[in-house]
Amino acid sequence: MAGDANILISVVIPAFNAEKTLRQAIDSVLAQKYARVEVIVVDDASTDATYPLAQELAKTDPRIKVYRNPCNLGVSETRNRGVVQAGAEWIALLDSDDLWEPSKLEKQCEKMREYPDCPFFFTGSAFVGAEDQPSEYQLHVPERMTYGALLRQNRISCSSVLIRKDLLQAYPMPKDAMLHEDYAAWLQILRTIPYAVGIDEPLLIYRLNQNSKSGRKGRAARMQWRTYRHVGLSWGQSARFFASYALRGVKKYTSIHRGMHKNRER
Repeated sequence: MAGDANILISVVIPAFNAEKTLRQAIDSVLAQKYARVEVIVVDDASTDATYPLAQELAKTDPRIKVYRNPCNLGVSETRNRGVVQAGAEWIALLDSDDLWEPSKLEKQCEKMREYPDCPFFFTGSAFVGAEDQPSEYQLHVPERMTYGALLRQNRISCSSVLIRKDLLQAYPMPKDAMLHEDYAAWLQILRTIPYAVGIDEPLLIYRLNQNSKSGRKGRAARMQWRTYRHVGLSWGQSARFFASYALRGVKKYTSIHRGMHKNRER
């Protein structure tokens, strides 16, 4: 039952060449006030020490389970594989370079009790740079996110999501490197349920990475356009929502980096 204090939550962490950040990500899960979790790490054929590090960490806590792809499959297939391996009905997603505040899962479980019929929860975000320098900017989120609102701006950060496993299996993330795979999945899911429930607190700490596939703004814009078309929007609908995305995206990007600059000056 949603909101049951004894539910198991599977935390799925896809990892590729994440030796510098994986330990912090896993530690932030193990430090959760809500402790009934299993951690599913899926290494995507990393070429650095990610896999042996994950194996080492698994020896320290029986809640950590480690899998390895036979070859590099990309983040969508790796995340989808983690969902398949998960033993719980509820899945929390976390990228290997992000972190959670200790109360993240606890507060989401409290929301489950408030919204017992909702299968999809997310939170606001704080931001840090590659060297952990914080930004003053925070991503605020509504208490309810509908399909129409999500089309105008994606405010569901993947690493903040807690969602039923059956939904992720019904709408797996598409295996196309030129899509925002998580955004495409959220759009498809929110066509089938009334809304997702947000907590407007920065319970996710999102690490900015300019080398990520969405970190380069020109490529991110192309991915956004292709995502609209992938989920079935017409050319005209895509153009209308893309204009909203572009305006909001510029404002968000500027705010994040202005906030980081202010912290450097202190």
